[in-house]
Amino acid sequence: MKNGRDEIKRHPIRVVARRTGLSRDVLRAWELRYGVVEPERTAGGQRLYSDADIERLRLVREAQEAGRRIGQLAALSSEELERLVSEDRAAELAGAAAGGEGDNGERTRAFLAECLAAVREMDAASLETILGRAAVAVGASPLIDHVITPLMIEIGDLWSGDELTPGHERLATAVVRRTLDSIRGAVQHAEGPGLVVATPAGQHHEIGALLAAASAASSGWRVVYLGADLPAQSIATAVEMTGARAVALSIIFPADDPDLAEELRALRRQLSEQVTIIVGGRAAGNYRGVIEEIGALWLPDAPGLRSALDLLLASRGDGVHR
Repeated sequence: MKNGRDEIKRHPIRVVARRTGLSRDVLRAWELRYGVVEPERTAGGQRLYSDADIERLRLVREAQEAGRRIGQLAALSSEELERLVSEDRAAELAGAAAGGEGDNGERTRAFLAECLAAVREMDAASLETILGRAAVAVGASPLIDHVITPLMIEIGDLWSGDELTPGHERLATAVVRRTLDSIRGAVQHAEGPGLVVATPAGQHHEIGALLAAASAASSGWRVVYLGADLPAQSIATAVEMTGARAVALSIIFPADDPDLAEELRALRRQLSEQVTIIVGGRAAGNYRGVIEEIGALWLPDAPGLRSALDLLLASRGDGVHR
């Protein structure tokens, strides 16, 4: 539901052009010819747009770039446009995941720069739109590996250096969470092998787990996502109840938790020997001793996770249902 602030006409056309990526000529044409939005005018004739107008214009642009006609889009409500764009994103994500990555280096770098600029401006709507466009343009795995992962690392570094605030980090995390949830939903295979994803007790930062869940889903796994700060017993119960073949754990912060080693040992004791434990995240390397002790795999990034999951299936003479 929109609040009153969303409907207040307060943005001049130059701001709208910058936030939507549409030229002023296109904005005027969409208004006069198709009635996409209805800006107000000041006494001096200046157009003013609301936050809701900007959101609608972004949706129309994304739907048009997906191949739809502006005449069709102009007649839809903002809610209908949002559903249409979500369906297009899901379809494109599924197709991109099946069709391969290609050489997307320049595009992913450009999207990364756009995302970081949106975070600096605390523009959540722009960030979500950029990530949506990137998902369609480069596919699920390159988006995860070369846009979202470096974006969150950069945000963390800038926050540590007092160049960004905790608010910037939380805004970005909220948007990234929605994007990763969308990816996982679009590519999840209900008949795939099961993988439980979580962070162990004491680990409250779940962005690494969200990245792992989306990456695994894009590789054909049936992901059971539990979230952050789960005790060993809860993780083991989920594995037993879902018949999962592996567990992926993310360890990001703190890097020196004195209780974590015993949590990992407890998890290993409670799991069948046939269940593989995979551990990753920025701080995982600090726990390599116990990771090796329990026979778990330590993987530094999402590509490594996907490779390990593929090898896990191959070593068992099994395959992913697609």
